[in-house]
Amino acid sequence: MLDVGLGIHNKNSGNNMKIQALVLALATGIVAAPAIADENASNPLAAVNNTDIRYQYFDLGNGADKQDAFIDGAYMLRPDLKLKYELHYNSTDVTGTRFTDFEKLSLKAIYFPSQRPLNETWAIKSAIGLEWILDFGDPEKGIGTGSDQIAPFGGFAFANTKSGLTLIPLLQHFASYNGPTDINQTAMRLIALQPFGDGYWAKADIKAPYDWENDAWPATAEFQIGKNLSPGIAIYADFLIGIGSDRPYDKGAGLGLRFNY
Repeated sequence: MLDVGLGIHNKNSGNNMKIQALVLALATGIVAAPAIADENASNPLAAVNNTDIRYQYFDLGNGADKQDAFIDGAYMLRPDLKLKYELHYNSTDVTGTRFTDFEKLSLKAIYFPSQRPLNETWAIKSAIGLEWILDFGDPEKGIGTGSDQIAPFGGFAFANTKSGLTLIPLLQHFASYNGPTDINQTAMRLIALQPFGDGYWAKADIKAPYDWENDAWPATAEFQIGKNLSPGIAIYADFLIGIGSDRPYDKGAGLGLRFNY
């Protein structure tokens, strides 16, 4: 799941300042060509440059909650190579006491080996990549896992040239290489993205990771409704649902503000 993992332990404010400086540079130092008009940054395989400012609220059950404020962006290093980045800051009372801290930084390189038409209606783009997740969380606070991870992945984007519908199946494996929590997950993900008139779009994002360490399926579904206000600015809302007995949360909701470059 392109967003399942967590990772390194933050013990002082100096690390926080370094991460803030890094992400500020990524978010504000981008000078790039305009995004392709018919591609939406809600598609992780889209060849676009964007920075999203997002907030999500999760009902964890039993009266507990988690709040996640994060930056989610991308930059095309080359026409066939994309860098995605995320920085998450959490607030949660899952332990009975509310804690706030940085959770994780994710850097993801995505390479597009090929892109071609399948027939008169459908085109296909292939993608492979590697995600590096630095986890600054503390499991005793209910934030993150404290374990850094490496997560290779691959997938395809099937685009309908008539309706604009894009279907994106992805597969990713997360493995920790340090820290107190052993992470070993194989995640399946399916995204459906449909544009509408007047700049609107709808997205469904189903994530089904298998946790090999705990023999569990912490599956989730996310539904997004958005609108392009201009070529450079978009807004959207998220509706989140946990699935099955191993779900990581019961339900949630979020808001996002997107800047396209």
